[in-house]
Amino acid sequence: MQFVTTWRGPAGNQFVYFQKSVLDVFERHIQSDSGTEAGGILLGHVRGKHLEVLEASEPTPHDRRLRYFFERMIHGHKGLADRRWQESNGLVRYLGEWHTHPQDVPSPSGTDLYEWQKLARDRSDGRPMLAVIVGRQYLYVELMHVGGKRHKFLME
Repeated sequence: MQFVTTWRGPAGNQFVYFQKSVLDVFERHIQSDSGTEAGGILLGHVRGKHLEVLEASEPTPHDRRLRYFFERMIHGHKGLADRRWQESNGLVRYLGEWHTHPQDVPSPSGTDLYEWQKLARDRSDGRPMLAVIVGRQYLYVELMHVGGKRHKFLME
């Protein structure tokens, strides 16, 4: 499976770009018929209203992984985000979350939307949170704003 690197916002004036190394992480964790969900955080640059995703953390042994559920624990992921922030003098930052679904064409569950809204509300910088679901054939990409407003991105 080859995922697409560039995604366009609904109005066509906002883009999300995924480095190939990020897509490689996604592809390594595509969920098989009997596999468990995987996930992590997304780190990168904010370039005006555009996002450049440079890194995706991988699941840790501390994360809770079930067939239809992934719970990211703080161990490993937060440390990575803190290190990248420090090393880049604040240029590489937390952008959002990713996880897998056992679907060819993924879509968010009610639990996903609730968690994304909670994560967006808790952001200290007030920016919307990037949310990605990795399916077996496609990605689902959206921004979740603090008030619950959502913007789905389309393949470029």
